[in-house]
Amino acid sequence: MALETLFLPDLLWEPVITTALREDFGTGGDVTTQSLLAGQPSLRASFVARQAGRLAGLPGARLAFSLLDKDTRFIPLKQDGDHIAKGDVLAEVEGPASAVLGGERVALNLLSHLSGIATMTGQIVEAVEGTGVRVCCTRKTLPGLRALQKYAVRAGGGSNHRHRLDDAIMLKDNHLALFGSTIPAALKAARQRAGHLMKIELEVDSLAQLAEALACPYGPDAYLLDNMTPDMLREAVRMVQGRAITEASGGITPATARSMAESGVDCLSLGWLTHSITALDIGLDITTA
Repeated sequence: MALETLFLPDLLWEPVITTALREDFGTGGDVTTQSLLAGQPSLRASFVARQAGRLAGLPGARLAFSLLDKDTRFIPLKQDGDHIAKGDVLAEVEGPASAVLGGERVALNLLSHLSGIATMTGQIVEAVEGTGVRVCCTRKTLPGLRALQKYAVRAGGGSNHRHRLDDAIMLKDNHLALFGSTIPAALKAARQRAGHLMKIELEVDSLAQLAEALACPYGPDAYLLDNMTPDMLREAVRMVQGRAITEASGGITPATARSMAESGVDCLSLGWLTHSITALDIGLDITTA
């Protein structure tokens, strides 16, 4: 995984980490650590993978400590996007006990969640290897975590769909309802109002809808083929004939991803990659006090 594709500036990590630390510290701080500290001893601890997977979230884990104490040292031993095995030491942190223990849960929550996303994304990417299809996430992200969750998808080898409502025009069934479900009228309005660099995607859930759109002079740049079977997807790809991007979405699982990809579509989009993922088990073990 090229490091450049995974870059996310601290500016986007910090608001999430700061909010999480404030939530955890409340108004009184870490009363457990405060009650046990005598002076300000230092601790050294290691992040250890309890199960195999793909890694994502190290920049956020680092900030969970440095925002509490700027003198904390965070030493990554792996990098985001790496395959990791059970027992691997992922990173080490060293600094004042108040910072190490105070930031532990926030760092682990984020690292485990994002690594879970990267791990499952990686499994889908491996399942469709050789088909040339892109594995994409959607906007079905947890509020406030979109930039980080989409980063984790990239760490797993996947691609991002649009990030926000202003990235592209995406005509779905609820939008078509504004035009009496008339596809040509909706496409014409979208094309006339879109800037010259703005892409348009149209969601269709039947081959009849696709045929109607293909006959329209204001065709979209991409078709979202919603809840179609592999046979329907193959026919849709044949109908489009490379004139637009084809994207399959809906009902895609690890067991069905390969057959969907082999239909010839360009992309698979899976909302559950960000909204229904099990966290990867990662722990923080104290090594020296």
